Amino acid sequence: MKTNLSDQSLGEVHESIDTTGNRKGWRKIFSFIGPAYLVSVGYMDPGNWATDLAGGSKYGFTLIWVLLASNLMAILLQSLSARLGIVRGRDLAQANRESFPRHINFILWILAEIAIAATDLAEVLGMAIGIQLLFGFPLIVGVSITVLDTFLLLYLQRLGMRKIEAFIIALIGIIGVSFLVNIILANPSLHDVLSGFIPSLPNAKDLYLAKGNLGPIPQETALYLAIGMIGATVMPHNLYLHSALIQTRKIKRTDEGIKEALKWSVIDSSIALNIAFLINAAILILAATVFFNTGRTDVGEIKQAHQLLSPVLGSGIASTLFAIALIASGQSSTITGTMSGQIVMEGYLRLRINPLMRRLITRLVAIIPAIVFILMTGENNIDQLLIFSQVILSIQLGFAIIPLIHFVSDKKTMKGFAIKMPVQILAWLMAFLLIALNSKMIFDEIADYFESGSAIGIKISIIMGLLLFFGLMIYVLIFPLLKAKHSNASIAMHPEANPIPNINLPVYRKIAIALDFSDDDYKLISNAIGQAGTAKEFVLVHIVETAAAKLHGTETADYETEKDRERLELIIQQMKQLGYEAKGVLGFNETAKEIIRIVKAENADMLVIGAHGHTGIKDFIYGSTINAVRHELKIPVFIVNL
Repeated sequence: MKTNLSDQSLGEVHESIDTTGNRKGWRKIFSFIGPAYLVSVGYMDPGNWATDLAGGSKYGFTLIWVLLASNLMAILLQSLSARLGIVRGRDLAQANRESFPRHINFILWILAEIAIAATDLAEVLGMAIGIQLLFGFPLIVGVSITVLDTFLLLYLQRLGMRKIEAFIIALIGIIGVSFLVNIILANPSLHDVLSGFIPSLPNAKDLYLAKGNLGPIPQETALYLAIGMIGATVMPHNLYLHSALIQTRKIKRTDEGIKEALKWSVIDSSIALNIAFLINAAILILAATVFFNTGRTDVGEIKQAHQLLSPVLGSGIASTLFAIALIASGQSSTITGTMSGQIVMEGYLRLRINPLMRRLITRLVAIIPAIVFILMTGENNIDQLLIFSQVILSIQLGFAIIPLIHFVSDKKTMKGFAIKMPVQILAWLMAFLLIALNSKMIFDEIADYFESGSAIGIKISIIMGLLLFFGLMIYVLIFPLLKAKHSNASIAMHPEANPIPNINLPVYRKIAIALDFSDDDYKLISNAIGQAGTAKEFVLVHIVETAAAKLHGTETADYETEKDRERLELIIQQMKQLGYEAKGVLGFNETAKEIIRIVKAENADMLVIGAHGHTGIKDFIYGSTINAVRHELKIPVFIVNL
């Protein structure tokens, strides 16, 4: 882990795709197209499947309009997110960090991480269910297998941004073709489909009586499912993601260049998100045709849908395509979820950690609750957890949308590219509608819980949590409007430039050198002498890593330890012949801890240590020593690439 001092979002691929060349026609268009497709996979992840299937099987075609409304919201919000990245060169997390006080930023970071964890939970469960349906593995085994996609992501990151985009688009194609075939097999009524575009939130009992449907009345209200569908469609982490991904395009920083980039970002978002809408609508229409119209309104789970598709449609390929599309959906979403996590952590905290470590942490945070839930409740209720994860996302939308609208409306920072008043009004109406729907759902759920007779302590805790939740929402809403009065509270990326003061060159009296007794030791010693200046005293450090050393520590007297002492003494004698004072110290057991202990005990002014340039898995395994050492020591650490 290290502090990220760069202003660049996704620094490894920042402006890695050049749009400023002399390309024309399709080549020019394709240089801009791409970021929205990575964003769009979040709009068709397994969480969407659970809400779409539940909405279609329980309420027929009546909630298609919710998907359409969600899609229109998504296009507007993603366009605003891209605008922020293009004009200001900031992702949403960076913009928040520059605008809000430190403690508020920390809370917003926690909320963003919760949203990413909820997203990843949906991806884990969706992929695990797909693996189970396709290969017959137990669900817990499928959940465990999802850890392996971490290494696929690591490989794709090394290939570059264009390869990642191509991979994602290929997975979207697999999902689209799979549902196109199933829709053709289902042959839904066009009249019923079109009727679903008329806004309504029907009462389940009245709907079932009107349709003559004999299926069981669903427990979930249409509002609960509608909010889940909105949460599954318009997701907070996608707003962070798009504002960073759009910066992978190098554009001309002129008014004309920015206008061109904005135009293509809107086109890119519209095409990609409409594809996502068609896939979501296909899932809902498939569920409405195959299950609701046949009285199978109890089908609200992905596994049930898989089992019944082929018998109802009369084709064995229907269920197989369903499972393949589910795996493709989860796999594509997991890549963008990891990138969102990187953006959020670097933007809010300015911390960068190993991408593999970041992915493993994110995945374990999702896997552990999934496994606990499966062990406690069994596999039959897993779709309830999927829908609940999407409701969590919907609840947190306000904390991403409100700052975003503030930022792109600010004429001071956006100059002539701030959004116009009609767009501002539309964006704020949409934000308040989402917050109102979420608030109603929260109060309904809490009212039902209170009626069940919960303990007074729990009720008080819930009320306090609600007050904090809405208090933070109001603060985020009004703070940018009052920012002039709080100018000292904001956190700038860089302090103001000041004249360079008188420079006092450091003097090193004693330099420690960490040796591993390889052919590279003399390179380390040469670099240490080069840094020494007037220093003549060196401490040569070597850590004995034998099994005996780990067990007996300084009492170790095995053959390897004796040989290490002899070699250390030989190097000391050679340095003394060159006119330098040198002493040797052997450490035992854990390498990093021993180096830290010895350097502190010897009061060294600098440590010289070697890095062997490991990559991939080796970097994850071997690269922890240097990081651990330099974070614990308060003296300069000079790292020599060997």
